[in-house]
Amino acid sequence: MNKEQLFKIAYDSILECNEDKALQVIRDAQANNLNLIELLSMGFSAGIRELGDLFGRGEIFLPELIYSTEVMKIATAAIEANIGVSDIPKKGKMVIGTVAGDVHDIGKGIVCSLVKSNGIEVIDLGREVPALTFVEKAEEYAADFIGSSALLTTTMTEQKKIEDILRKEGLRNKYKTLVGGAPVTKRWAEKIGADAYCEDASDTVHMILGWVAKK
Repeated sequence: MNKEQLFKIAYDSILECNEDKALQVIRDAQANNLNLIELLSMGFSAGIRELGDLFGRGEIFLPELIYSTEVMKIATAAIEANIGVSDIPKKGKMVIGTVAGDVHDIGKGIVCSLVKSNGIEVIDLGREVPALTFVEKAEEYAADFIGSSALLTTTMTEQKKIEDILRKEGLRNKYKTLVGGAPVTKRWAEKIGADAYCEDASDTVHMILGWVAKK
């Protein structure tokens, strides 16, 4: 098999949520002396991006996206075990969490999985995260992006607090900030001074990869 065929099989394994197929193509790639990082980028990651786009357009449902991100995690772990985690290039680093007062985090979990699958290191701060903690952890981990999710109108003000703290500490231009959640809108993002409003996980990936490409 040539590498284009192997890339296609890896791509298909993600779209088909097929764990066995994903692991077999990794073995086949090794047998053909194909660079596993290339397989990850051109095969598996291409598949997860396509799936994210399909989800964003409403052409697949949430369970399919969840199953496929699990296959992606398994494939990534298998590749890491063979070449070492440090060998896989990272395109950037993101801290993300659900804001203080908000215990909902299902959507955030999907965002984490999809962003991570596209070569971004993700530090998941969990739920009910104070605004100051977002900033402190971004500094601690030398992050590039700060993502916050608010699922209640009463907790959206926490996203504004993050922007306020960044400006007060002279850190606003150091990070790209993304806000999301059911009641959040593009208008709200513009009002508080966030860099981007993301409607879903696919939006988040495209926004981040767009910024990475401009670096």
